[in-house]
Amino acid sequence: MITIYLIIFITLIAAIIVSFAQTLFKSELMKGNKSIKQIIKSIFTNKRMLLGIAAYFASLVIYLYALSRAPLSVVYPIFASSFIFVTLFAAKFLKEPLNVKRVIGIALVFIGIAFIAVSYV
Repeated sequence: MITIYLIIFITLIAAIIVSFAQTLFKSELMKGNKSIKQIIKSIFTNKRMLLGIAAYFASLVIYLYALSRAPLSVVYPIFASSFIFVTLFAAKFLKEPLNVKRVIGIALVFIGIAFIAVSYV
């Protein structure tokens, strides 16, 4: 039997993977002003874009597995931790600013997710 703690962990892994995918997409799209046609072409030819798509798919599979084992009202808010991971990855890998307001926002999102997770246990 899978415990809710394992489901929370699995969902967090899915959120990290999807955040990684977003970071890959953005890092590739930062390489110039691309037209829609160029973006569509890069989806099928660029290694970072292909890796991002694969990561998105893996995250979806993991998320769906977690969703099949726990209530949507628990899994989805925990998956929203991707907001936290995207912000941290963007600061680390894309050199986007991480100011006090963003840190407070991350803390508030974390507290909200923690409350939801604890409310089920």
